[in-house]
Amino acid sequence: MKMNKLATAALLSRKFVAAAVFGLAASAMAENPISSYHYLADPSAASDGDTFYILTDTDDMCVSTDPFQYNIIGLYAFSSKDMVNWTDHGMVFQSKREFGSYPGNTWASGIAVRNGRPFIVYPDGASGVGMITAPSIDGPYTDPIMDAYGKPRIAGGSNSFLGNCDDIDHCFDPGIFIEEDGTGYVIFGGGSASSVKRPIGNNFDIIKFTESNGKVTLDRNSLTRVQAEKSFEAPYIHKHGDWYYISFNNSGQEIGYGMSKNPLGPYSYKGIVIEAVWKINDCETHSCDGGNNHQGFAEFKGKTYAVYHDRRLVRAKEHPASLGVADPEPGNHRSVSIDEITYAADGSMNKLVFTKEGPKQVGKFDPYNTYKALTSSKQRNVRSRTDWTKGQAVKHVLTPLATKESWIRVTGVDFGKGAQNLRIKAANVGNDNKVEIHTGSVTGTLAGSCDLAKTSGWNDYADNDCEMKGLTGEVDQVFFVFKGAKDSTMGILEWEFQGTKREPEPQTAHNETQTPWTVPGIVQAEDFDDPGYGAGNDSYYEDDADNHSCTDAGKEAECSKYRDGTGVDIYKKSETKTVVGYIRKGEWLEYSVNAAEAGDYTMYIAAASNGGASFGVSVNGTEAGEVEVPAATSSSDDEQNFDDYNKISTNVALKAGVNIIRITATADWFDLDYFNLVKGKNADDDNPLGETTAMKKINFVATSGMNYDVFDVQGNKVGLVNLAGKSAAKALNAAGYAKGVYLLKQVDGAKKMMVNTVK
Repeated sequence: MKMNKLATAALLSRKFVAAAVFGLAASAMAENPISSYHYLADPSAASDGDTFYILTDTDDMCVSTDPFQYNIIGLYAFSSKDMVNWTDHGMVFQSKREFGSYPGNTWASGIAVRNGRPFIVYPDGASGVGMITAPSIDGPYTDPIMDAYGKPRIAGGSNSFLGNCDDIDHCFDPGIFIEEDGTGYVIFGGGSASSVKRPIGNNFDIIKFTESNGKVTLDRNSLTRVQAEKSFEAPYIHKHGDWYYISFNNSGQEIGYGMSKNPLGPYSYKGIVIEAVWKINDCETHSCDGGNNHQGFAEFKGKTYAVYHDRRLVRAKEHPASLGVADPEPGNHRSVSIDEITYAADGSMNKLVFTKEGPKQVGKFDPYNTYKALTSSKQRNVRSRTDWTKGQAVKHVLTPLATKESWIRVTGVDFGKGAQNLRIKAANVGNDNKVEIHTGSVTGTLAGSCDLAKTSGWNDYADNDCEMKGLTGEVDQVFFVFKGAKDSTMGILEWEFQGTKREPEPQTAHNETQTPWTVPGIVQAEDFDDPGYGAGNDSYYEDDADNHSCTDAGKEAECSKYRDGTGVDIYKKSETKTVVGYIRKGEWLEYSVNAAEAGDYTMYIAAASNGGASFGVSVNGTEAGEVEVPAATSSSDDEQNFDDYNKISTNVALKAGVNIIRITATADWFDLDYFNLVKGKNADDDNPLGETTAMKKINFVATSGMNYDVFDVQGNKVGLVNLAGKSAAKALNAAGYAKGVYLLKQVDGAKKMMVNTVK
């Protein structure tokens, strides 16, 4: 729990604030702390081997009239591949933004990352502990505990998995650790010496869970109480070699730790690993303030790093509060720093040495990737904005204070044979806004200048190409210097250097001629467009790089190498049938189609779900509607499965010529087989499902005299229909069935189909 004094009354004064999320004005600082334009607190850390992650609270929002009135409502995320240049992902999660009714304050959260997927445990104020996960650190986040158990918390109150908090006074400050095999542990708790049942020294619990493809299964029987000398709050788990470590903020505001060969303990107390933060001796304007302590540990590329918070930023000569945009009360504003930590031969941890420089760079920075705008080793006079849309990853936008000396710096850059072009994706609502690239210093050698194109608004981004000269080999410092007539009128989204200028390339249909699919007609789900290059030319979004039909154990027979390298989960249903499956919320696919004439069309989609998933359809960026996929059943009594495909529909308006159709998952776990477009609104399906069409995609029209039992989507038999030469939809309409989705099963036969009737 994140209080600057040991006052439990402070818990009652925290309030939720619903506000636009803006970073604060920047300052000139050394490498520690990692951000000079945000106040941050309560860090935790994780690594997936390729990237190091830091998760923090926002400490920007405070009320000056009450030093205990924290409004910690969101979580920021940072990542690095070299421990010097940090990408700020923005406020990736915010209280009540994603889920509406919960959580409240998220004071101190923990993070683990497995196969690129983050798992974050957070406190709901001081009354409970929950978990969220996402395809990537940018989101979109979902609640695996709610998905698995219908409850928003692991612990805390009756509406939690445990049903209580095991007599812990302060049900908060969770930490999380996941082994390589998917076995994980959540530790949580805290309390003072006055706690009756679980006082200091006996106020933490650990619970075990397993994780597979984002799904979490908690082990109720594993719940274990942990005893640790002087334990007060901020429990944390990490591993080094064969040893497991718990660390915690003790009653003296130091980080103590213990060791065990078993993640559930018991742990042997070893001493202090991080001293009280008031002992940091490099604050610029005042002795460093004290207050609570918080830590995170993670291994990366053979080293272990400790993250912690301090008062370095608010005690700097130039800082956000000094520019009048935040309450300057030092006790209310913390910053996050990082240093390497080492171990003794017996596995015990050596005491952390606080440094202003931070860790040494691990490998050179590769400029030829696309980076989020706030990727830097140091910053001055910048702000940021987090844009969030439900069901999508956040966008973090750099908004420079361009009338001042405004810049970001990138360190240890290897340009190799040389960069001839810089592409900046930006919104620009001002005049004379530009970005200059200098080497060595802010006023050093000018490598090039980018005059930003004017755009129609804050969410309209244009690609700006800028000629570069002299950027070859290794360059110690590269500065992006922002200049303009008015502050915060440019919004930088991302940037990338290029060896030679690459012109934008549009996405193309995935076929031999790369020509859009003709409609009316059929398009297979796996034939989503090939991506282009440049702003707006992506053609799909997949939440990880693996095709799980090929990488998951036991799925070898399903493995399809079609579109190998995209990461889209394409698998074989049979020797002649390939589908897109394992679809997760937020993933999307785009298709280029060529309409013979403008007008209304009916889009029929063949899909399967084992639990009633849903997806949205948009055309040329305009939403056409959201469609539910009824849970398929092979008979009214059988378990739900992915073998029976429903035919569901929505009306779309197409222009004459090329249109881009996007299908976006709004819920998890469904398969897509194909879709077909029929001219006219609410038109009859010219390719209905049947025993034959589900496999070979040929038209099926029932012959006369064929009787079918009719079932609703819950599997209840609701009547009988005779198709008598009609299409199934027309036969159901003629028989008086209400508009909806029905399962038809042939009487005394094996044929079946799912039909969406239209009036």
